Amino acid sequence: MLTIFRRHLKTCEHRSEGRAYRRCHCPISVEGFIGEKPIRAALKTADWQRASGTVRQWEAEQQVCRQNPVSIADAVEKFLSDTRARNLAGQTVYKYDLLFRRLRDFAQRGGYGLLRELDVDALTRFRLEWKDGPRASQKKLERLRAFFRFAQRRRWVAENPASELKLPKVTASPTLPFTHDEMVKVLAAAEKYGAQSAHNAKLNAIRIRSLVLVMRYSGLRIGDAVSLSLDRLTGGTLFLYTAKTGTPVRVSLPEFVADALRKTPPTSDRYFFWTGQSKLSTATTMWQGRLRSLFRLAGVAHGHAHRFRDTFAVELLLAGVPLERLSVLLGHSSIRVTERHYSPWIESRQAQAEADLQRAWSRDPLVLMQTNHASDTRGKGDRLN
Repeated sequence: MLTIFRRHLKTCEHRSEGRAYRRCHCPISVEGFIGEKPIRAALKTADWQRASGTVRQWEAEQQVCRQNPVSIADAVEKFLSDTRARNLAGQTVYKYDLLFRRLRDFAQRGGYGLLRELDVDALTRFRLEWKDGPRASQKKLERLRAFFRFAQRRRWVAENPASELKLPKVTASPTLPFTHDEMVKVLAAAEKYGAQSAHNAKLNAIRIRSLVLVMRYSGLRIGDAVSLSLDRLTGGTLFLYTAKTGTPVRVSLPEFVADALRKTPPTSDRYFFWTGQSKLSTATTMWQGRLRSLFRLAGVAHGHAHRFRDTFAVELLLAGVPLERLSVLLGHSSIRVTERHYSPWIESRQAQAEADLQRAWSRDPLVLMQTNHASDTRGKGDRLN
């Protein structure tokens, strides 16, 4: 049961009337229980009628949840059906499915059957079982929050318990493009990769060099590069829709890269690097493993596929390509995404920052005094010589 009351201000002349007094304009708060959860909060209003309506709505939603219990299994199945109906990317649906498999296993071991039984304490214990790093844990918690928002809108639960879990602290990793020397080593290692491969793997050795060139000079994510179909190359231009955001991307390739791609023996009648029969995630994982072998052979530390995309972006920024155009080439859904990842590499911004710094120094009295003193000292030295 919930009870609303006035929190009288120090300046209120009716403080002595008590918390139940209605005729002043002091803010109203609520205390009590929603289900088994204690609550004490400000309602952000001074209108007693509006505050009463808010509390009645909370209690009604709680009553609906209790009268229509939904099992965890049913809620998960309905949520996954909704993701498929919204035509979300297959990789996104897969990540939700993986999360729910772990959630169902946790619920079975903990004896949870109904969705409303998964309160904050239960979800806290569930998160303690995660072995992911901070960034992966953050993404997983965001997916869990989205699931409970879905359930809350359908009144299967009265509140979103996942929203009470704090996001882990993520330290942003700097963008790490390949240097020119590292790219030379990687391409040279591709030749060795073919020489060391068994007879039936030599075609993949040819393909891995083409895959490296495509990712370096198109900026494609590895999933988009692996699923590149033959009809997406027209002359020296690639045109496709990215799998992650569905954004159209059109990129002109250097002639030697387009020529290498045209000469690549396709894996199937439709795709350069994928049979089309397995899951794309499986094919992508397989090519990531081959790239790790290639990086070891090249002696390039911390090599991974996304660094080709970073190299593509950074080289364009250093060449003076505006951030807006780079965002289009990368297929980002918003320029803010591009700015978040690559703003330290924007040459014009860095040059402007350095100019601002020099201008600030030119107005600093201490700097001016030291500069004048150094000039006088040099002048005396010149006269003595």
